[in-house]
Amino acid sequence: MGVKAILARPFARMAVNRIRKEAHRAAVVQEKVLRSLVKQAQHTRFGEDHGFESVTNYGDFRERVPIRDYEELKPYIERILKGEQDVLWPGMPLYFCKTSGTTSGAKYIPLTRESMPNHIGSARNALLSYIAETGDASFVNGKMIFLQGSPKMDTLECGVKFGRLSGIVANHVPGYLLKNRMPSYATNTIEDWETKVDAIVEETLPEDMTVISGIPSWVQMYFERLIQRSGKATIGEVFPNFGLFVFGGVNFEPYRNIFRRLIGKDIPSIELYPASEGFIAYQDSQVEEGMLLVINSGIFYEFIPTEEFHNENPTRLSLRDVQVGVNYVIILNTNAGLWGYNIGDTVKFVSLDPPRIKVTGRIKHFTSAFGEHVIGEEVERAMTDISAQMGFEVKEFHVAPQLQPSEGLPYHEWLVEFSGELPDLDLMAKAIDAHMQRQNPYYRDLLTGSVLRQLVITPLPAQAFNVYMKSIGKLGGQNKVPRLANDRKVADGLLRK
Repeated sequence: MGVKAILARPFARMAVNRIRKEAHRAAVVQEKVLRSLVKQAQHTRFGEDHGFESVTNYGDFRERVPIRDYEELKPYIERILKGEQDVLWPGMPLYFCKTSGTTSGAKYIPLTRESMPNHIGSARNALLSYIAETGDASFVNGKMIFLQGSPKMDTLECGVKFGRLSGIVANHVPGYLLKNRMPSYATNTIEDWETKVDAIVEETLPEDMTVISGIPSWVQMYFERLIQRSGKATIGEVFPNFGLFVFGGVNFEPYRNIFRRLIGKDIPSIELYPASEGFIAYQDSQVEEGMLLVINSGIFYEFIPTEEFHNENPTRLSLRDVQVGVNYVIILNTNAGLWGYNIGDTVKFVSLDPPRIKVTGRIKHFTSAFGEHVIGEEVERAMTDISAQMGFEVKEFHVAPQLQPSEGLPYHEWLVEFSGELPDLDLMAKAIDAHMQRQNPYYRDLLTGSVLRQLVITPLPAQAFNVYMKSIGKLGGQNKVPRLANDRKVADGLLRK
């Protein structure tokens, strides 16, 4: 074992012991974070508009700060973009993370000097937790790759640089990792994703890759091209010391069988929950379920039960009052100047001491054209379980309602890109439909009440999802296709030839 690996183990144990002590008093830590955030921002424009000077507890804060999405916070963002200081947070942001997805175009999410350690430190702590629990630090001696966006940044008129989150973070990688980190800066700045993946393949093929990280669908593309280019049968043959896969952005379970085949074996993995608005949680254990909420890194969390989210006055809870097994919309208040901010994700606690969560979907990504309230967690569990039972592999899938079929009752259409042999589609549809009925009583009632008929599986040609993503300018990086929708925008795009 190399010197780096030997030194990493005691450092990991020390760091993780501190994290665990805080996690066992998470509600108290979170209340301290809220007081600190409010105090630092009390003389900002937002703080003055919302009476931060008189906020002494969470109840005060909840009364003064409404829940907002980006569109509702945008007037404050626009003031910063015009050069005004001390708007949402003291001074000016260090960066803006530019993302897409709002009704009026691009979003500019502020990142501050105070918030950057949250993004860097949380990723580091995920790796340290793995080392502390398993004692395995061998991967630190090899090469690590992070499939991400370009680190190039542009500058706005207000003087603040902007770029993609993964690219911004790439500029803050600690010095002790730079020698091991791949790809090179030049390769990382290639904008065309397919060209970039080919360049990464050429650059990494002769290296000793030990850690590979990225969104599973794009890592899969990288693996397939590596195998094609090398002539090897598996990634395990290409990189014999590859021993840790780090991922985020989507549930890994639907990809697990494909990765097992591509790699040639099972390897440990670490799930991360990063967002442009903050690094929220990471998998801190290989034996415990869920991801540890990052409680002491400049983010105060609120939680709204999903069934109340669209109410005029929904229940807003701090960490002190949440329950295991309830689906919540997660709300952020951060030292980047986001207040009562809805990022659109839904989570469920699997443990309270320490607080561990699972991402269950997106509040906007659901199928409920008939009142069935189907969420991402349900369709992913059904696909994962049935594919394992029947022995088929799925590369990607998307679920959408078919409201006006040419004949018969409406139904849910599952558009599936398979990897390998097609299963018996009728048998698959019956099995998934039965699984969905067991999970979701609303869905079951609609079928038994003759409102819906059994779901339909529509197989898609190879590369259908990549072709669709390329057609809308979102191939690669941190982009991903939603698992389900309440309309047919994505479905029709996938079916368009």
